[in-house]
Amino acid sequence: MGSGRLTTHVLDTARGKPAAGVKIALYRVSGNSHRKIAETVTNADGRTDAPMLTGESFTEGSYELVFFAGDYLRASGQAPADGVLFLDQIPIRFGVPDAAQHYHVPLLISPFAYSTYRGS
Repeated sequence: MGSGRLTTHVLDTARGKPAAGVKIALYRVSGNSHRKIAETVTNADGRTDAPMLTGESFTEGSYELVFFAGDYLRASGQAPADGVLFLDQIPIRFGVPDAAQHYHVPLLISPFAYSTYRGS
């Protein structure tokens, strides 16, 4: 059991501002099995109102965040005229070897690229 937490935020690098209203789902991954354990939407700051996972529910193991970037890009007018997006759902799978630490997994998006890193 850990005393750490998992947080995230989303920045729209094409518009140079936080990405508000991005739906995010969190899955616990075990082999080929995915179990959804949390879901939220980013606020006006591009952040979640609370950690995605914290306390006893935050344990060592593999997780996957799925960012519903396509919905955000469509809503913000960044989808092409034909509606076919290069990026739609963006999965980021990562490991948590020590649940006593803080893991921050941000997403930087534009219609044609994304990046992530372990933040603080």
